[in-house]
Amino acid sequence: MSQDRAPAWVVPAMRFGYSARGLTYALLGGLVFSAALTGGQTEDTQSALATLRGESFGPLLLWVLGAGFAAYAIWRFICAFMDLERRGHDLKGIVARLGQTFSGGVSAGLAVTSARLAMGAGGGGGDSARTLASWLLQQPFGKWLVMAAGLVAIGAGGYYGLKALKEKYKAHMRATPTSRKLDPVVKAGLIAHGIVIAIIGGFLVYAGLTSDPSEAGGMTTAFEAVRAQPYGQVLLAALALGLVAFAVYCFVEARYRVVPARAGDDVTTLAARARAKAEGATRRMASQIG
Repeated sequence: MSQDRAPAWVVPAMRFGYSARGLTYALLGGLVFSAALTGGQTEDTQSALATLRGESFGPLLLWVLGAGFAAYAIWRFICAFMDLERRGHDLKGIVARLGQTFSGGVSAGLAVTSARLAMGAGGGGGDSARTLASWLLQQPFGKWLVMAAGLVAIGAGGYYGLKALKEKYKAHMRATPTSRKLDPVVKAGLIAHGIVIAIIGGFLVYAGLTSDPSEAGGMTTAFEAVRAQPYGQVLLAALALGLVAFAVYCFVEARYRVVPARAGDDVTTLAARARAKAEGATRRMASQIG
């Protein structure tokens, strides 16, 4: 279902959610960069959140982050249900809205993790990818389900890369001097995030092929796989900086993202500005030729 205008509360919920996501990835990127320099254990999002628990304001910050993740989850669920980004009802639109729902589910899980850590409990424990693979392998056609999940993850990683290279994110980004200056960082962040997701997908596919859930792995496994490559320490450090860049992308989204079902016609996005610039250049060229 869709409506002519989205309720006003979805915008602050979206901004709050992206901010929480950005802070988490900034922490994660810093931890992974430190691990690349020192040879220490790499971390995942849950571990990044757990580092806050020992700080003086850690529990309070975890509650704030949990609220932010919950807000982001609600935003993604409502965005998909009400089609706030005008994705449409064709196959492409349905796939995009399913992706929004999945993203909301992941964020809801992080909200629960943050709340558990704030209360002094564990974050839920275990590797989520291995848990998923183990559960799927127990279902009918489990081997194929695990491989399908892996292929979906690889596709999602590829989507992030295409989103960066084709600058699809600009369609919903307000054009300002700051958003234009940070554009290269945004692209790098999206590509880095896509690489991590695709690697996780690759491990899931292999777990399905071997019918062995221990072959699956989440972010920590992906980071260790990168470090195991030639010049792995350098590659891991570069990937960590990419995750920090993805945090910047989240902060840019928090500040400048436009909700099409809420924004007015007077809002200029980066995509609209780029089109206007290209059309202006075409007209100037045509006038010179004429």
